[in-house]
Amino acid sequence: MGRHSDHLVEGTDPQLAVVLHPAPTGSGLRPILLLHGFASSSRLNWVDTGWVRYLNDAGRTVITVDLPGHGGSAAPEERDAYSPSRMRADLLQILQDEGVLPLAAEKAASGVDIIGYSLGARLAWEFGATQPELVHRMVLGGPGIEDPLAEFDLNAAQQFIADGSPIADTSTANLLRMARLVPSNNVFALLTMVEAVKGEPFVPSEAVPKIPLLLVAGDQDEFARSAPELAALAPDAQLEWLPGRTHSNAITSRGFKTAAVRFLAEEA
Repeated sequence: MGRHSDHLVEGTDPQLAVVLHPAPTGSGLRPILLLHGFASSSRLNWVDTGWVRYLNDAGRTVITVDLPGHGGSAAPEERDAYSPSRMRADLLQILQDEGVLPLAAEKAASGVDIIGYSLGARLAWEFGATQPELVHRMVLGGPGIEDPLAEFDLNAAQQFIADGSPIADTSTANLLRMARLVPSNNVFALLTMVEAVKGEPFVPSEAVPKIPLLLVAGDQDEFARSAPELAALAPDAQLEWLPGRTHSNAITSRGFKTAAVRFLAEEA
């Protein structure tokens, strides 16, 4: 697993763990950037669930990145390292480092497709809106019109860690529990990320991707109940529901993988 280095966009090195998974056949198609969710990692969201193998088998090269404080990436002390705007700048630098070129109609390998899940879907929405010259198509998993971290009770989480005080908010308790279940997670860094994300609220109507989008969510996903509202903002968006799936297990759905590969293979 490599570390992202020689950072130029923001002038510092965020030490993000980036892995290139080449397509075994060298198909000449554009790569796919995978963005995992909060308290997860590239391994948990994309490797262990079979996504990377499935996309490689479809002839696609895959780029995975662990967000700050997650997986194999560093856990900086500075709050700004975890802000959505900084993470998007880091993603832009990663794509530059991997040789991704601006979209060109005559070059099938130009640009990038993106699949993001949960927090990764939020980052993808904003990245696709601000970098239309690079992003061809996107698949957003478990999306909603609001960021699930916006209502995270940061004070209650910090108090729980300090002395075990119960957390009244169920969503906060569940997110913190998931964060603590993954040994590689730096929980204090993740709480710093929550603070940084809350400092830059997700307002999807302010920057809307004009590229083709596929929104996918489990029909039992409480965080994605507003997915139809998010889809309605975009001029070229489709929404697909996964029967019986929740926010936790939609990522493992073969139907999700099949729909994503089919959608990304289409031409705009």
